[in-house]
Order: sequence, then C-alpha cells, then structure tokens
Amino acid sequence: MSVALAAAAAVAAISLRSPATARADAPTVARPIDGPVADRARLGGPATVSADGPNAFSLPIPGLTREERRAFSVGNSFFRDNWVAAPASAEGRDGLGPLFAANSCSACHQEDGRGRPPLVAGEVGLGWVVFASPRDADGEPHPVYGAQVQDQAIAGVRPEARVAVEPVETRGAFADGAGYALLRLVPRLEEPAYGPLGELRLSLRVGPQLIGGGLLEAVDDATILALADPDDRDGDGVSGRARLVPRDARGGVAPAPRVGRFGWKAGQPTLDDQVMAALAGDMGLTNPAHRAESHTAAQAIDAPSGGDPEVDAHKVARLAHYCRTLAVPAQRGAGTPEVERGRALFADAGCAKCHAPTLRTGDASPIALLRGVEFHPFTDLLLHDMGDGLADDRREGDATGREWRTPPLWGIGLIETVNGHTRLLHDGRARSIEEAVLWHGGEAQRARDRFAAMTAADRAALVAFLRSL
Repeated sequence: MSVALAAAAAVAAISLRSPATARADAPTVARPIDGPVADRARLGGPATVSADGPNAFSLPIPGLTREERRAFSVGNSFFRDNWVAAPASAEGRDGLGPLFAANSCSACHQEDGRGRPPLVAGEVGLGWVVFASPRDADGEPHPVYGAQVQDQAIAGVRPEARVAVEPVETRGAFADGAGYALLRLVPRLEEPAYGPLGELRLSLRVGPQLIGGGLLEAVDDATILALADPDDRDGDGVSGRARLVPRDARGGVAPAPRVGRFGWKAGQPTLDDQVMAALAGDMGLTNPAHRAESHTAAQAIDAPSGGDPEVDAHKVARLAHYCRTLAVPAQRGAGTPEVERGRALFADAGCAKCHAPTLRTGDASPIALLRGVEFHPFTDLLLHDMGDGLADDRREGDATGREWRTPPLWGIGLIETVNGHTRLLHDGRARSIEEAVLWHGGEAQRARDRFAAMTAADRAALVAFLRSL
C-alpha cells in the first residue's frame, strides 16, 4: 500500500469554538499552520484546527455552514447532558437504563476524548465497558446478563455486577539493556445480582477520542477494501482485512454488506450506527435500530419507559452530526529535526503498513467540506491479528479474539492534556506510547521487534513523532 504523503500549499486552519463547548479555563489560541510541512501537519485536511489545550478534541470543523454549526451545538447538548430515569420533567432526556454503564455520551468520552480503565475497586462511569459471553459460546451474549455488563442501575434496580480489574505485570528489556514493565489488565465480575455467571469470556474496552469521525466515515468502502491483503500476497507479514457488516443502520438487511470502521473491532459502518449501538448498549436507551430494552427477560426487571423509542431519529441524527463534525487538532512540532527523524523511523520500522498515514474521502459525506479530501489519520481501518498478548479471546461477529481494527493515531499526544491520563490500547493497559508499542504482536511483531532493537535516542525520536500527532 502506498504511504506517500502529498505535498501541497497550506491553508491556515482557524480554531472556531462553539459557544456550547467554550470553557473559561481552556482558551483556544488560533495559530496559522504554514511552512514546508504544512500539509502533513494538517492531519484532518480541511477539518484541522490549531489547538493543543484541554478543549482540543471538542472543536467544530472550520467553515461549517450556519445550519451545520447550529446542528453541532444541538448535538453537543445531547452528547454532554446526563440522561435520567423515566418519567422525568426533563422531556426528551429520560429513559436511562434501567441498567447502564454510563449516563451520558461524555461519561465515556470526557471532553470528546479517551476513557480509562478502572484502577481501584468501585470505580464506575469513567469511559470503559466490559463485554461478556459464556466460555463455551464464544461471542454469544450471556443468557442472563446479555452481551455487555451493566455496573450501574436506576433507583430500585440492582446493577448486574461489580467490575474489578487485576493488573498482572511482566518485565523485559530493550536490546540496549534498558528495562521496561508491561501491565496486563484481567477483568473479573463480582457480586452478580441476577444469578450465577458461570465461566466467562470477558473483554474490557475503553472509549477512544472522537476527533475526525466524519473523515473516517467518508472514506469509500472501495478504498478500504483496496488496502486489505488478507492472504498476505506481498509477503510482508501484514494481512489486514476489512470487516463486512451485513446490516444497515435500522437493523434491516442491507442491499450489500458495508465495511465496518468504528469500534475497536470495526463493528459499525457509520456514525449513526455507532451512536445507536452506544445509546442502547451503554445507556439502555432504545432508538430506531434498537427497539428492545437492553436487559434480558431472565432479569425480570419492570421499569417505566421514556418513549418508543426513547431517543428518536432526530436526536440520533444530531448526535451523529456532532461526532461527524468534530475537528482534528494539527500536528505539533512538524518539521523539527527530532519529529521528522521519528517519522522516518516510524516508516522504516514498518508501523505505517497498518497505520497508513494518508487516506482520501469519497463524495458521499453529508458535509460538503469532507468530500474528496486527503487527510492523515494513521490508520487503514482494517482488522489485524495482533497476537496472543493483545487477544481478548472473544469473537465479535466475524472478528476473532485476536483481531483489532487499527486505531487512528491522530490526537494521541494530546490525551494527557485533554483527559489527564496516558492510558492506551483497547483496554487502557498501556501507560505510555512505549508500552503500547511493546504489546504489539502477530502481524505487528516485526515492527515491535524493530522498535525494541532501536537505540534509546531512536526510540525517543519515534515516540516524539507520535506525541506530535
């Protein structure tokens, strides 16, 4: 696959703050992006903003129409407001639960950023969820507890269970003798409220940052399929494949399968799909694609509904629009010697075989600004076998327990600024970029080993490049 980066004249990216997202403690300074590497620094192409503060993930795409800006503000309010149990005086904002893992979208994506795993007993609502299935029924929902564990509940209803995480440490050393420690997070369920759990397959997942979703959605299926090499015909050890999702956004049979691109295992093809799946799975809110309450019949829960559906098509559309029009912060330090050396080392190590620097959108986006543009997300949106170390041993659709979608790398250097932590990978086990790289296996084993064999100075340069994104 080509990883060439286009060189073009730059247009300054201006940060436009919505009144709905403005914060007095998080000023956003607009700075022009110019110079010889300007196009590469504009990671989101025309959807780039020059921002590096606590509000960096929450800005709208520059140049939206007045109507699009208004829809962004409405979607932002739906995204940040807490939903409540029905019936409530908050008309149109009730129906939460009765079982849930979060009471708002922003609970999992604080400041539109990344969640983190539970670090002490009793933590809830910090941007993580746990999927479960019986040990002998890989990927199938639990007959009593369903597919996703709900550790919170409305008044009068018992949460399904309490989630605990056991850290397991392993140690190793780079080729130059410098030591490192890696943490594996092993989730377990305690205090089950609705009967025995049995032997389980559990998968802990954290919510990713949401920037650039409209660009990823606007990439044609054909473009993603062209990047796939499921049989490794070129012999480079990388055999990514697209996940084909057979159902459309309303749960019916689609005319043809769509390429999944959202979620840790690429389970959703569009932002509308992703929004509706999260509303139902994370908050227990029925919607046009998920009309049934999320609790199972075996739990015998009787709770009032917030409507049929509780979140209608209009609200879903506004939430999807909000996610679609979140801008991408520009790269910081582009063109500096260390960052550019790190960029070259990133490519030489083979990281760009999966984290493809450049993609191009098609012409189908509802946002005119996102049609037919190049951008730099550092993902191929494909599923890759990442080896035993990262495997959760739980199938999701046709994605195996060893496969994960390549996550975009844009914004990785701002997670600590926005969210106050540096937890990476699908379950937040990695405490740093170095640890995240060292967990790579399977198709990424060669790249991981090349990183481990680098000198300390080269490792620092590669990490500096990633932190600049």
